Amino acid sequence: MAINLQKGQRVDLTKGNPGLSKIMVGLGWDPVKSGGGGLLGGLFGGGGGANVDCDASVIMVGENDKIRGNSDVIYFGNLKSSCGSVQHSGDNLTGAGDGDDEQVFVELNRVPSHVQKLVFVVNIYDCVKRKQHFGMIQNAFIRIVNPTNNQELIHYNLTDNYSGQTSLVVGELYRHGSDWKFAAVGTGTMAASLSEMVRSYS
Repeated sequence: MAINLQKGQRVDLTKGNPGLSKIMVGLGWDPVKSGGGGLLGGLFGGGGGANVDCDASVIMVGENDKIRGNSDVIYFGNLKSSCGSVQHSGDNLTGAGDGDDEQVFVELNRVPSHVQKLVFVVNIYDCVKRKQHFGMIQNAFIRIVNPTNNQELIHYNLTDNYSGQTSLVVGELYRHGSDWKFAAVGTGTMAASLSEMVRSYS
Protein backbone atom coordinates (compact mmCIF):
# COMPACT_ATOMS: atom_id res chain seq x y z
CA MET A 1 0.00 0.00 0.00
CA ALA A 2 1.52 3.29 -1.09
CA ILE A 3 2.03 6.13 1.37
CA ASN A 4 0.09 9.15 0.08
CA LEU A 5 1.91 12.35 0.95
CA GLN A 6 0.79 15.94 1.35
CA LYS A 7 2.95 18.93 0.44
CA GLY A 8 5.79 19.37 2.93
CA GLN A 9 5.69 15.82 4.29
CA ARG A 10 8.81 13.69 4.54
CA VAL A 11 8.97 9.92 4.75
CA ASP A 12 11.63 7.22 5.16
CA LEU A 13 12.10 5.31 1.94
CA THR A 14 14.77 2.69 2.64
CA LYS A 15 14.35 2.24 6.41
CA GLY A 16 10.84 0.86 5.98
CA ASN A 17 11.84 -1.18 2.93
CA PRO A 18 14.96 -3.18 3.86
CA GLY A 19 17.04 -4.26 0.88
CA LEU A 20 15.53 -1.66 -1.43
CA SER A 21 18.32 -0.51 -3.74
CA LYS A 22 16.59 0.19 -7.05
CA ILE A 23 13.58 2.44 -7.50
CA MET A 24 11.52 3.81 -10.35
CA VAL A 25 10.33 7.40 -9.97
CA GLY A 26 7.30 8.09 -12.16
CA LEU A 27 6.11 11.61 -12.95
CA GLY A 28 2.84 12.38 -14.68
CA TRP A 29 0.54 15.23 -15.67
CA ASP A 30 -2.38 15.95 -17.98
CA PRO A 31 -3.19 19.00 -20.07
CA VAL A 32 -6.23 20.93 -18.82
CA LYS A 33 -9.17 20.05 -21.03
CA SER A 34 -10.78 23.21 -22.33
CA GLY A 35 -14.17 23.37 -23.99
CA GLY A 36 -15.05 25.83 -26.71
CA GLY A 37 -16.81 28.23 -24.37
CA GLY A 38 -16.17 29.73 -20.99
CA LEU A 39 -13.09 31.41 -19.61
CA LEU A 40 -10.72 28.49 -20.16
CA GLY A 41 -11.86 27.98 -23.72
CA GLY A 42 -11.33 31.65 -24.46
CA LEU A 43 -7.98 31.80 -22.70
CA PHE A 44 -6.50 28.82 -24.46
CA GLY A 45 -8.13 29.32 -27.82
CA GLY A 46 -10.60 26.49 -27.39
CA GLY A 47 -7.82 23.98 -26.90
CA GLY A 48 -6.36 24.67 -30.31
CA GLY A 49 -2.98 25.90 -29.05
CA ALA A 50 0.29 24.01 -28.98
CA ASN A 51 0.62 21.03 -26.68
CA VAL A 52 2.17 21.83 -23.30
CA ASP A 53 5.47 19.89 -23.40
CA CYS A 54 6.51 19.23 -19.80
CA ASP A 55 9.96 17.81 -19.13
CA ALA A 56 10.94 15.94 -15.98
CA SER A 57 14.57 16.20 -14.89
CA VAL A 58 16.80 15.25 -11.96
CA ILE A 59 19.39 17.59 -10.45
CA MET A 60 22.04 15.76 -8.41
CA VAL A 61 23.31 18.08 -5.69
CA GLY A 62 25.90 17.82 -2.95
CA GLU A 63 26.57 19.71 0.27
CA ASN A 64 24.73 23.02 0.64
CA ASP A 65 22.51 22.13 -2.33
CA LYS A 66 25.33 22.82 -4.80
CA ILE A 67 25.79 21.04 -8.12
CA ARG A 68 29.23 19.99 -9.38
CA GLY A 69 28.59 20.33 -13.09
CA ASN A 70 26.16 19.94 -15.98
CA SER A 71 26.77 16.18 -16.11
CA ASP A 72 24.85 15.94 -12.82
CA VAL A 73 21.65 17.10 -14.55
CA ILE A 74 19.66 14.17 -15.98
CA TYR A 75 17.08 15.19 -18.58
CA PHE A 76 15.95 14.38 -22.14
CA GLY A 77 19.30 15.62 -23.51
CA ASN A 78 21.42 13.66 -20.99
CA LEU A 79 19.53 10.47 -20.18
CA LYS A 80 22.09 8.84 -17.88
CA SER A 81 24.32 10.14 -15.10
CA SER A 82 28.06 9.63 -15.63
CA CYS A 83 28.11 7.27 -12.61
CA GLY A 84 25.24 5.24 -14.11
CA SER A 85 23.07 5.50 -10.99
CA VAL A 86 20.32 7.65 -12.54
CA GLN A 87 18.67 6.89 -15.88
CA HIS A 88 15.85 8.82 -17.59
CA SER A 89 13.26 7.05 -19.76
CA GLY A 90 13.19 9.82 -22.37
CA ASP A 91 10.94 12.67 -23.43
CA ASN A 92 7.14 12.63 -23.60
CA LEU A 93 5.96 15.56 -25.73
CA THR A 94 2.26 15.81 -24.82
CA GLY A 95 1.38 14.32 -21.41
CA ALA A 96 -1.53 12.51 -23.06
CA GLY A 97 -2.71 9.15 -21.72
CA ASP A 98 -2.88 7.61 -18.27
CA GLY A 99 -0.05 6.68 -15.94
CA ASP A 100 3.52 7.96 -15.83
CA ASP A 101 4.53 10.40 -18.55
CA GLU A 102 8.24 10.15 -17.80
CA GLN A 103 10.17 7.76 -15.59
CA VAL A 104 13.54 7.89 -13.86
CA PHE A 105 15.33 4.79 -12.61
CA VAL A 106 17.67 5.18 -9.64
CA GLU A 107 20.17 2.68 -8.21
CA LEU A 108 20.50 4.10 -4.71
CA ASN A 109 23.66 2.21 -3.77
CA ARG A 110 25.45 3.54 -6.89
CA VAL A 111 24.73 7.22 -6.22
CA PRO A 112 28.17 8.81 -5.57
CA SER A 113 28.86 9.72 -1.95
CA HIS A 114 29.23 13.43 -2.78
CA VAL A 115 25.61 13.52 -3.97
CA GLN A 116 23.39 14.28 -0.98
CA LYS A 117 20.11 14.86 -2.77
CA LEU A 118 18.27 14.12 -6.02
CA VAL A 119 15.93 16.99 -6.87
CA PHE A 120 13.05 16.07 -9.21
CA VAL A 121 11.86 19.04 -11.25
CA VAL A 122 9.42 19.59 -14.11
CA ASN A 123 9.55 22.53 -16.48
CA ILE A 124 7.60 23.53 -19.58
CA TYR A 125 9.66 23.43 -22.75
CA ASP A 126 9.81 26.78 -24.57
CA CYS A 127 7.26 28.21 -22.12
CA VAL A 128 8.01 31.90 -22.80
CA LYS A 129 7.66 31.68 -26.55
CA ARG A 130 4.54 29.51 -26.27
CA LYS A 131 3.08 31.62 -23.42
CA GLN A 132 2.45 28.50 -21.35
CA HIS A 133 2.41 27.90 -17.59
CA PHE A 134 1.41 25.22 -15.09
CA GLY A 135 -2.11 26.57 -14.82
CA MET A 136 -2.56 24.67 -18.11
CA ILE A 137 -1.59 21.38 -16.44
CA GLN A 138 -3.63 19.25 -14.05
CA ASN A 139 -3.32 15.93 -12.17
CA ALA A 140 0.45 16.28 -11.68
CA PHE A 141 2.00 13.61 -9.46
CA ILE A 142 5.22 11.89 -8.49
CA ARG A 143 5.39 8.29 -7.31
CA ILE A 144 8.10 5.88 -6.25
CA VAL A 145 7.84 2.22 -7.23
CA ASN A 146 9.88 -0.85 -6.32
CA PRO A 147 10.60 -2.17 -9.84
CA THR A 148 11.31 -5.71 -8.64
CA ASN A 149 7.65 -6.26 -7.69
CA ASN A 150 5.97 -3.12 -9.15
CA GLN A 151 4.80 -2.14 -5.66
CA GLU A 152 4.05 1.57 -5.36
CA LEU A 153 5.75 2.83 -2.20
CA ILE A 154 5.08 6.59 -2.24
CA HIS A 155 2.55 8.74 -4.11
CA TYR A 156 2.26 12.53 -4.02
CA ASN A 157 -0.41 14.47 -5.92
CA LEU A 158 0.38 18.14 -6.52
CA THR A 159 -2.85 19.98 -5.74
CA ASP A 160 -1.77 23.63 -5.54
CA ASN A 161 -2.78 26.20 -8.12
CA TYR A 162 0.38 26.76 -10.18
CA SER A 163 -1.13 29.28 -12.57
CA GLY A 164 1.59 31.61 -13.90
CA GLN A 165 4.40 29.31 -12.66
CA THR A 166 6.68 27.90 -15.35
CA SER A 167 8.59 25.22 -13.42
CA LEU A 168 8.03 22.95 -10.44
CA VAL A 169 10.28 21.41 -7.82
CA VAL A 170 8.21 18.25 -7.34
CA GLY A 171 10.11 16.23 -4.75
CA GLU A 172 13.51 15.43 -3.27
CA LEU A 173 15.19 12.14 -2.51
CA TYR A 174 17.88 12.77 0.07
CA ARG A 175 20.35 10.96 2.29
CA HIS A 176 19.69 10.67 6.02
CA GLY A 177 22.69 8.88 7.47
CA SER A 178 22.84 5.57 5.63
CA ASP A 179 19.17 5.75 4.63
CA TRP A 180 17.25 7.63 1.94
CA LYS A 181 14.19 9.77 2.60
CA PHE A 182 11.70 11.46 0.29
CA ALA A 183 10.29 14.96 0.69
CA ALA A 184 7.11 16.11 -1.08
CA VAL A 185 8.06 19.65 -2.14
CA GLY A 186 5.54 20.86 -4.74
CA THR A 187 6.99 24.37 -5.12
CA GLY A 188 6.33 26.38 -8.26
CA THR A 189 8.91 28.85 -9.59
CA MET A 190 9.17 31.39 -12.39
CA ALA A 191 12.27 29.78 -13.92
CA ALA A 192 11.79 29.84 -17.69
CA SER A 193 14.02 26.85 -18.46
CA LEU A 194 15.82 23.89 -16.92
CA SER A 195 19.15 25.72 -17.18
CA GLU A 196 17.68 28.60 -15.16
CA MET A 197 16.56 26.12 -12.49
CA VAL A 198 20.01 24.51 -12.43
CA ARG A 199 21.66 27.92 -11.93
CA SER A 200 19.91 28.22 -8.56
CA TYR A 201 21.98 25.20 -7.42
CA SER A 202 25.34 26.47 -8.70
